[in-house]
Amino acid sequence: MIDKAAYENVTLPKRNIMRAVLSGFSQKCPNCNKGSIFGKFLKVNHQCSACGEELHHHRADDAPPYFTIFVVGHVILPLMMAIEIAYMPAIWIHVALWLPMTLLMCAWLLPRIKGALIGVQWANYMHGFNPHHNEADEYPTSQIPNA
Repeated sequence: MIDKAAYENVTLPKRNIMRAVLSGFSQKCPNCNKGSIFGKFLKVNHQCSACGEELHHHRADDAPPYFTIFVVGHVILPLMMAIEIAYMPAIWIHVALWLPMTLLMCAWLLPRIKGALIGVQWANYMHGFNPHHNEADEYPTSQIPNA
């Protein structure tokens, strides 16, 4: 077990949060802005292919879908209401217009928001992105699933 007190006074270099978020939003490595974060649609690469930065430490969990729904809802709903008030189209027109637009917007935004959140975690040395972090200290053996 690592002594946490030994690392309390270690100063890590400051990372540019905005650059990391923009790199993540563009689905690039927050460290080098060259390698890809994702190997598949939402599957995060174990490490960056360009610089070797380990990316598997992220803990995005349910935040990307939550923020995606939040953003898409705040864009689609006002547009839907404006069209309804201005033109009063039939329900089938609403369904034909807004359902595909909502699905496409969610599919486009979800990986970008997840990448941005990974960028935030990387820039703030959260979870395993901190070189002095020990996951064993965070989760005692009795709480690790499948342990």
